Order: sequence, then structure tokens, then C-alpha cells
Amino acid sequence: MRHLVDGDPAANNGGWQWAAGTGMDAAPYFRVFNPVSQGLRFDPNGDYVRRWVPELRGIEGAAVHEPWWNGGAPGYPERIIDHGIARRRAIEAYRVARR
Repeated sequence: MRHLVDGDPAANNGGWQWAAGTGMDAAPYFRVFNPVSQGLRFDPNGDYVRRWVPELRGIEGAAVHEPWWNGGAPGYPERIIDHGIARRRAIEAYRVARR
């Protein structure tokens, strides 16, 4: 917070949680943040990713958002979660909690 000109815990903490895909979303419970779909929507050609993640610069186009489907990239870690599976697990947990 000390590095932000307009740091405000109420706004920044919630905003960063949303951007990072952590924390709870108020409604609807079935809306689960997915960084791949966000990347495809807001960076369809992958230009932003290639600019800031040098390990992925050799991957062309939108494939940069899912490098594991193309054999990965040297120096870039393997994916640690399958968002399709994680989404189903989260929705089931939310459904159970709502009972």
C-alpha cells in the first residue's frame, strides 16, 4: 500500500482479490474467475502476456494463454490446476454450503 498514490484498503484489497481470482464473489455463486477466459477476452492476440512473461514470447497468438496445450515453454512452470475441474469442485462446494 505504501507504493500506491491512491491506496485504499477497502478498494485495493477487494480489487486485487478479484483480479487474482482469490476470495469469494458475492453473486452469482456459479461465477468462478478463470484467468484463461479473461486473457482470451481482453488480450485475444496474447500481446500483453508476451510483453510481461518472456518465457512465453515464442508462443504465437492466443495459444499463449494456454501454453500447456502446445508442449509448454522452456522456463515456464507446468500448470498446477485444471480450471474446468476446479470450477466444478468450487460450484459443488458452494451448492453444498447454500443448503
